[in-house]
Amino acid sequence: MPDLEKILNHAKNLKINECETVLAERKVTTIRITDSEIAEIKQNQEQNLGIRIIDGKKISSAQTSLIEKGVKILDDAHKMASFLRPREFWRGLPNECHSATSIDGVFDSRLDEIDGKKAADIAQEMINSASVENVSAISGSLNIVSEKFYLENSNGLQHEDKATDVSGMINADSEIGDESVSGIGQASCRTLDAFSPEEVGRDAADMCIGSINSKKCQKGEYSIIFEPYSVGELLSFVFTSNFNQKTYSEKKSCFTEKINHEIAKEEFSLVDDPHAPQGIGSKTVDDEGIKTKINPLVENGIFKNTFSNLYDAYKEEMESTGNGLRIGSPMGRDASPIPISAPHNLKIKSGDYSQEELIKDTKHGILVGRLWYTYAVNPIKGDFSCTARSGIRIIENGEIVSAGKPVRIVHNLPLLLENISGIANNQKNVLQWASLPSITPSIRVDGIPVNPI
Repeated sequence: MPDLEKILNHAKNLKINECETVLAERKVTTIRITDSEIAEIKQNQEQNLGIRIIDGKKISSAQTSLIEKGVKILDDAHKMASFLRPREFWRGLPNECHSATSIDGVFDSRLDEIDGKKAADIAQEMINSASVENVSAISGSLNIVSEKFYLENSNGLQHEDKATDVSGMINADSEIGDESVSGIGQASCRTLDAFSPEEVGRDAADMCIGSINSKKCQKGEYSIIFEPYSVGELLSFVFTSNFNQKTYSEKKSCFTEKINHEIAKEEFSLVDDPHAPQGIGSKTVDDEGIKTKINPLVENGIFKNTFSNLYDAYKEEMESTGNGLRIGSPMGRDASPIPISAPHNLKIKSGDYSQEELIKDTKHGILVGRLWYTYAVNPIKGDFSCTARSGIRIIENGEIVSAGKPVRIVHNLPLLLENISGIANNQKNVLQWASLPSITPSIRVDGIPVNPI
């Protein structure tokens, strides 16, 4: 890219030790749904430039949406560096880019070229499939991102990539019965053929209708079957930080000093899979130019690895795991000058049971389709809190006997992993709002205390 080369040449003339430039060109289509109809259609063209310099091991950065200002913001970053302290542990940006084998299903020219009318037709299909008897209101969104991503640095690394993403979500609400209830349907992938708008709407309607005339769950301990969407919530807001190398090294992980120790049932395996077909976070090279690889975090119940970017790895005298990310919104990548350390696609290995078999094998439990307000209460110990407000089913002696009213769950991550009693084979891509992509089946956990709301 000529613009990036111009900036790198200017950095060389200033005798800056290292300079990294990143350019993200994005086309973002957003359909907003309210009151059971399409309320807004937006298509934005975005272009952003990020610059990171390392001079005398002082790290400074700058960002702009005006590409022609690249040289100026480099000068600004260079001036700011004089006020910073050196990071003596820094070892350098990569000097070549060895990408992995290409990944199927990460770019679709039809999504790249999609217009507002075609996007609206897809959103309308989601609405139509959720418009069934007893559903009173429908809301949601459809987001489509097509991007070109360029990365160059002064050590000679050059990398460019293109990708597409599509994610749809429908909330279906009903006023039938003694109180209002809702249901959610969600799907995310990278190509149009893999996206089913009908399934998104149908899942939302099924969860909503199945929640009508719910009964109160009694306080006590239950075996809980978390469906994929709720597992994705736990992965994003409870699991992830504990496997971050920075959190681990600062002894803020509930699994600190437990690498190579058993932390879960043998049936449980958790990997970061950047090569998953259709995975929202899949890529061959991370956003710093490091080749990505499948990273087993928990293997057959044993804590095996953490994930890191260059900065956090160097600080601990380690090598980056290829997890330097510049995460865009609503999906994809942006040109953040400083990458964060994050997983690409957190994936729980599928089990041998169908969800129906898990239900039949459950004597006293609840099925949870959706979680809200999930957050760590005491991250170092692994304590967390969440609320199930919709998609709750009460299970007795292997059968769903009724819908359940909202409950609050306050539990502990290490204890949860120790009490997994079943993993289903219904693995699914999951992407909640403002969270990380995951690929997960339903899981059942025994002995979880539940409090009715």
